[in-house]
Amino acid sequence: MPQQFHIKDEISPLKSVILGRADSPGPIPTPDQCYDPKSREHVLKGTYPKEEDMVKEMNAFKTILEKYGVKVYRPEPLENVNQIFTRDIGFVVDDKFIKSNILPDRENEFQAIEPILKQFDKNKIYYPPEEVHIEGGDVMPWGDYIFVGTYRRPDYPDYITARTNAAAIDFLKQVFPDKKVIPFDLKKSNTDPRENALHLDCVFQPLGKGKAIIHKEGFLDENQYNFLVDLFGQENLFHITKDEMYDMYSNVFSIRPDVVVSEQNNKRLNDWLREQGFIVEEVPYAEISKQEGLLRCSTLPLQRESQD
Repeated sequence: MPQQFHIKDEISPLKSVILGRADSPGPIPTPDQCYDPKSREHVLKGTYPKEEDMVKEMNAFKTILEKYGVKVYRPEPLENVNQIFTRDIGFVVDDKFIKSNILPDRENEFQAIEPILKQFDKNKIYYPPEEVHIEGGDVMPWGDYIFVGTYRRPDYPDYITARTNAAAIDFLKQVFPDKKVIPFDLKKSNTDPRENALHLDCVFQPLGKGKAIIHKEGFLDENQYNFLVDLFGQENLFHITKDEMYDMYSNVFSIRPDVVVSEQNNKRLNDWLREQGFIVEEVPYAEISKQEGLLRCSTLPLQRESQD
């Protein structure tokens, strides 16, 4: 019997996950090869992260996941390929796995997780048509909702940082007719990391206990931001500044409703989480964050326990 995918939200107790890998990420890219402005910034400054530091950080994260009994899968190793950000290459909603349509030269990253997917029900794996651009960092299942970060303006092709398009919204509505698919148009910049919301999880993250992290300035449409304020309640939101968004404060990862993994330097957030009654598992992830991705970006959850 194949295993079944099962993800209803961002917080239910995690059973299994694909965690990326940082070994053999290849040479430091040139500025022109960078997919995002933060990586480019560190390439230009000479502070781009080293392989051994990133391996250490991912091992620390793996240790935390296993402490809570999570089954941790890893992609097959590829020579000279950055395989850290598994969230980019696919995502699960309910019992369906959706393959992301990602930047074309990252296709082999998906092939590296196919041996894991073969253990699951192949009839539940969906391959969007070519015109649907979508990445897992922009997609958040939340009960009856699917929150989707997107960019739907005519200059979409000009932004390498625009990863999810209008066609993705239509696709998700077709595959999940019973869900409310809610788009959020995000601010994009190819050059300024403080003005760029690469994915929805860079500016928003729901948590347990009815709480959420949010960066108001990352949304192009204030009405869409207000939708989240109304849904969660202003008093339950932790608002982050532009610099905190740059430091990836919102890119935390929930193992259970009451357990949040967070970067150890994000002190203001971690203090607030503890005040709200969360167990905060701090990990070093500052080197990986130089590539404009953090904890949620490097995980691809496959199964969470049912909460109903």
